[in-house]
Amino acid sequence: MITGDLKSRIDRIWDAFWSGGISNPLEVIEQITYLLFIRRLDDLHTLAENKANRTAKSVENAVFPTGNNDQGQPWADLRWSHFKDYDPALMYDVVSNRVFPFLRTLGGDGSTYAHHMKDARFTVPTPGLLAKVVDMLADVPLVDRDTNGDLYEYMLGKIASAGQNGQFRTPRHIIQLMVEIMAPGPRDVIVDPAAGTSGFLVAAGEYVRREHPAVMHDAALREHFHHGMFHGYDFDNTMLRIGSMNMLLHGIENPDIRYRDSLSESAGGDAEKYTVVLANPPFAGSLDYETTAKDLLAMVKTKKTELLFLALFLRLLKPGGRAAVIVPDGVLFGSSNAHKALRKAVVEDHKLDAVIKLPAGAFKPYAGVSTAILVFTKTNSGGTDHVWFYDLQADGWSLDDKRTPLLPDDQLGAVPSAPFVVDNHTKNNLPDAVDRWHQRTASEQHRARTAQSFTVPKDEIAMQGYDLSFNRYREVIRDEVEHRAPAEIIADIEVIEEEIRLGLDDLKAMLG
Repeated sequence: MITGDLKSRIDRIWDAFWSGGISNPLEVIEQITYLLFIRRLDDLHTLAENKANRTAKSVENAVFPTGNNDQGQPWADLRWSHFKDYDPALMYDVVSNRVFPFLRTLGGDGSTYAHHMKDARFTVPTPGLLAKVVDMLADVPLVDRDTNGDLYEYMLGKIASAGQNGQFRTPRHIIQLMVEIMAPGPRDVIVDPAAGTSGFLVAAGEYVRREHPAVMHDAALREHFHHGMFHGYDFDNTMLRIGSMNMLLHGIENPDIRYRDSLSESAGGDAEKYTVVLANPPFAGSLDYETTAKDLLAMVKTKKTELLFLALFLRLLKPGGRAAVIVPDGVLFGSSNAHKALRKAVVEDHKLDAVIKLPAGAFKPYAGVSTAILVFTKTNSGGTDHVWFYDLQADGWSLDDKRTPLLPDDQLGAVPSAPFVVDNHTKNNLPDAVDRWHQRTASEQHRARTAQSFTVPKDEIAMQGYDLSFNRYREVIRDEVEHRAPAEIIADIEVIEEEIRLGLDDLKAMLG
């Protein structure tokens, strides 16, 4: 876990950028990403030199050329360990006019990081700011994978807390819940077709390392882990660079992080390629039929991105592949033909495993939409028996715009670092959700519909028009109705308003 001292160092670096004239949090983290990458390159070159010295051989896989360039300037100037000690004016000249052009030539080495750095833009405005930031970053330890990852996650958290571009980041504890439910194995092939900062892929990698330590000791599994397991797509180049660096700092050598509009006609070729999908795709978008992949439209005739992404997940998965994805509540109960057809397909043609209702404030401060996690398995032959429903009412953080932690760090998340105190359940339902998920085919089958979780047989879901909203099946006792919290009442009103909005949208579509 990142220490208070390390947090304060990052805060000082962040403040230096802001006071130096860079106020966009995405630009700040992008520039820090470049500098961390440059430092990483120097570390890799040093490791290659040390190995050569031990073996008395020439340097293999050298990052930097030896000698001088065509202008007679030493290539060694480009190394972090060299230019960090230059005076500010010279450092600025070397980094802006030589290091960054060099970064843009690295794409040929085949790594995902080099590929995304080829468009790197240096926007630090002054020599003084560069010298100050380089000096601060030089004191940040980057030798421990866990520390590196926590450090970058802490910076990513600043994107959301700044109130800008927060849509790119799903809360880490929600990601952890979904990964625990998916339980990826060392041979899985995992994809997030709306990857953003690669949070789902990073968490899946950490899970595999923790639960399957042999993956790092078996040559074939290690090769698969570093080069074949993780795939992420996005159509924002800044996100691709940030996501790639996030994975690098979490110790994943060469994931497949690519520029792609996942819903477009040009994004074909990945059908039935993956065994696990983890995603939080964009909501409330609308696409033109002309630019949308025809095979997706064949599955569901709609312009709504949330439905098209659900169809995409089914296309991407191999038979037997599993998905845990976040959807807006409208997907669960929308009355349009497209909504109903897609829900029916998931229930009847595949295997719907679970619907986990998330609290309305889970994505605050940047989105207040009500959401749920859908968990399903692609079978192409049905298999839905009982669907497990869980009402996640508290995730460990306040559900207002501040989203402050309600418990100590060791009691937060889906897998707390200390034994979980049962009395803390009212503030953090995530450990209970994981426990009950594992009991979904056993004790959960016997829970009353008044409980926080229960199962519903497929035939009943079919009778309800494949409505998947939690409150459709929940039974409320009279005493509970009389003592409902205002937040619960407001949440129900929001669901009704969403149903009305979707109905109006459908009516408008019918009227042309």
